[in-house]
Amino acid sequence: MTWCIKSFQELTNDELYEILQVRTAIFVVEQKCAYLEVDGKDKLAYHLFKKENEKIIAYLRVLPKGISYQEASLGRIIIKQAQRGTGLGRELVARGIDFLENELHEKTIKIQAQSRLQTFYESFGFRPISDIYSDEGLPHVDMLKTP
Repeated sequence: MTWCIKSFQELTNDELYEILQVRTAIFVVEQKCAYLEVDGKDKLAYHLFKKENEKIIAYLRVLPKGISYQEASLGRIIIKQAQRGTGLGRELVARGIDFLENELHEKTIKIQAQSRLQTFYESFGFRPISDIYSDEGLPHVDMLKTP
């Protein structure tokens, strides 16, 4: 199993295609949300993913500050269904936070979390900064991690 973090320009065509395919399969098909998944931010992001048997099984997008929010952000966080509940999500988020804090020197991180995962993100030091609201029919909450 291999972890990779790449800028958009460093991704191979095959990696980009698989990332978009996996994100669409989970966010659009599995979660039944019809929205513009390819939102124009990927070119400005870093892409953190783990491969097993040459297939992406975990992914998140790291956005420097000023792209989605004033703060840096993590988003599009996914674990393939077969690997859920294994601790891989915890490792993925920890690696994303570490990259923001130690490589991009960002200490404040904002996320838009599905509300069912609020406790999970709180375990990393995120705290809710909004009421629960609907985004594409799913309950979400904005959360912030500060030093």
